Amino acid sequence: MADNSTYHYISSFFLVGIPGLQDFHCWIGIPVYLLLVLALLGNSIIIVTIKLEPSLHQPMYFFLCMLAMMDISLVLSVAPKMLAIFWLEAHEIEFNTCLAQMYLIHTFCIIESALLVAMAFDRYVAICIPLRYTTILTTTMVIKMGLGSMIRAILMALPCLLLIKRLPYYTKNVINHTYCEHMSVVKLASANTLINRAYGISVALSVMVLDLGLIATSYIKILQAVFQLSSQNARSKALGTCAAHVCTILAFYTPALFSFLTHRIGKKVPPSVHIIFASLYLLIPPTVNPLVYGVKTKQIRDRVMGLFFPNKKISEN
Repeated sequence: MADNSTYHYISSFFLVGIPGLQDFHCWIGIPVYLLLVLALLGNSIIIVTIKLEPSLHQPMYFFLCMLAMMDISLVLSVAPKMLAIFWLEAHEIEFNTCLAQMYLIHTFCIIESALLVAMAFDRYVAICIPLRYTTILTTTMVIKMGLGSMIRAILMALPCLLLIKRLPYYTKNVINHTYCEHMSVVKLASANTLINRAYGISVALSVMVLDLGLIATSYIKILQAVFQLSSQNARSKALGTCAAHVCTILAFYTPALFSFLTHRIGKKVPPSVHIIFASLYLLIPPTVNPLVYGVKTKQIRDRVMGLFFPNKKISEN
């Protein structure tokens, strides 16, 4: 074999966008732009509302504020480049920039998953052991849980980056995707990528299995406690406090599971379908989350109405 010195490492990748739908990129960019604007606007309103409203200075809303910040970070890490591809034909992305985008996407997604677990724990404590709520979920504990979510994500995503950095990239530089997705980047390496593939799958499975398992455990305990209540009104009220969180879980994990499964075992699924769902997985949850919490949470809904319509009488809690 020729010595590696005879080869030149590639300095950039070419992001195709959505293969087979290049002629429609300009139109596809419109909903992407709308999702970006709605996500930025909605999550910013959530953050400002929680900051300004003293009654929302509670653990559940602190976690929601963290989730909103991650949502903003996530859409800003992918949507601008998508729009550059769709509208400006700016397909090229530098090698290190691509790896940085990939790392940030994985980090933010793992943090969001951990925050959903924290919010499930919050609901468990509030419903199952309400008398200990203020002693368990103190401000210090909330901060520790938030920092723990960040540290876990950073440590889990970092090996993906380091393992790719050790791979040689000589010839192939075309990524059939709208962003630098981990497996799409790994496949272009001019070397054995078994370790990269194994670690990527293990991270995805461990995060989904562990976090979904913890969430499921919390809600099993919650349902057991709720159905022991004698009053129908009390049961409805208790379940109502969980409605927004359940919607957020479904919006986050459903497209994630579909994207993961089609990428690994969905051989007959057209690449364009997989790429569309993988892109929506990063854009839909950040857009839906503030809408769900704005509609389902009375305190947030009333405060937002007060911000935009200060002269309108807000309903009493």
